[in-house]
Amino acid sequence: QVQLVESGGGLVQPGGSLRLSCAASGSIFTINVMAWYRQAPGKQRELVALITSAGGTIYGNSVKERFTISRDNAKNMVALQMNSLNPDDTAVYYCNAEVRPIPYGPTDIYWGQGTQVTVSS
Repeated sequence: QVQLVESGGGLVQPGGSLRLSCAASGSIFTINVMAWYRQAPGKQRELVALITSAGGTIYGNSVKERFTISRDNAKNMVALQMNSLNPDDTAVYYCNAEVRPIPYGPTDIYWGQGTQVTVSS
């Protein structure tokens, strides 16, 4: 089993910044892709950003130029630096990882429990 634990959410004023972190632990051989998703009330969960083990990144259109995803492969951690936050960024943010538990074995998808980000004055 693999556990993903997020931290760093909270309340921030419009224009402010927050940094989310996610640490993966458990039966891990390698992690292919790590990502952040978010879900606002009444809306579908959407991709915020993802990063491959080689460092390639993809961002959702609404966060490009404002958010930066990074990872530490040695520590099995992923972070999301969020700048210029606005009320539309209010959501529960979820960490996601595609994990290979054993060499040459299949991968599994894991989710964190979510962390609330609220942007409000």
